[in-house]
Amino acid sequence: MKVGLWFDLRNPPNWRQDPAQLYGFTLEMCEEAERLGADSVWFSEHHLFEDAYLPQPLTFAAAAAARTRRVRVGTGILVAPLRKTPQLAEEAAVVDIISGGRLDLGLGAGYRVPEFRLFDADIEARYRTLDAQVGELRRLWTEEGVTPGPVQPRLPVWLGYQGPKGARRAGRMGERLLTANAASWPHYREGLLEGGHHPADGRMAGGIEAFVTDDPERDWPLVAPHIAYQLDSYRRYMVEGTGKPTPRPVDPEKLRGRAPRGPLSSYIFDTPEEVARQVWEYVGDAPVETVWFWASVAGLPPEAVARHVETICTRLRPLLQADPAA
Repeated sequence: MKVGLWFDLRNPPNWRQDPAQLYGFTLEMCEEAERLGADSVWFSEHHLFEDAYLPQPLTFAAAAAARTRRVRVGTGILVAPLRKTPQLAEEAAVVDIISGGRLDLGLGAGYRVPEFRLFDADIEARYRTLDAQVGELRRLWTEEGVTPGPVQPRLPVWLGYQGPKGARRAGRMGERLLTANAASWPHYREGLLEGGHHPADGRMAGGIEAFVTDDPERDWPLVAPHIAYQLDSYRRYMVEGTGKPTPRPVDPEKLRGRAPRGPLSSYIFDTPEEVARQVWEYVGDAPVETVWFWASVAGLPPEAVARHVETICTRLRPLLQADPAA
């Protein structure tokens, strides 16, 4: 299994950094991850967050691609329905060219009401829009479409669907599924068969909410407040604009003791060996080729981020590349 690092460039008010310094440091971490053997780096997207969450992942992916030579660069995810499809096709092609054919384009439908209002997009039609965009992207990347086209003959498109219906849609379209949850594999496999695709061609990848450390008890007091902020802000922004009440703050201690079940439902905080064991249990027999981990957690000090990147690459990655039975 391949291992990646995930960056969202959050800059929370309680731990505010100079934005230029944060962006420069993150690019340095991408270079360091490559040097230490990581297989990929991934960038996410949100808008109107108080912590200045990265709003344009392809722009940052282009910068990371220019600073690296081997690691794949991915979006995990980019909210496609907020954009015009030809613009997305051109921007992705440019990043693929800059990287020499290393782009993984992860797309999602989005869910935040304020973001769709900001871009004057239809949130009710977001799933239909995304499905249509995938087909349009494939058409635009042919000889009759946008120029220049991508370097990769078939640029990998990953669809960030978590539920059974989305997994089947990704399968029917013959695209890759951006989740590492084994529970999605039967539905994804059904979709592949329905779309006339061989299940052996199915590919899955996704994020694992985990922090890897040689000494969990030493590091927990430092990292726990950042984990709580990260998860609470996701939960708060998830209901913004919907009229639903704001969820109660999470208890990171309770999350820490749960096995992974899905987004925001748990948080692994343990040694490389224990994290690897739980990852193997989570992915099961699904065709998961890559898992990525949060390199930073909402304002974590740079020295802690650097140590975490090193631990993931040098301690956890070898365990996940070995035979899981071992």
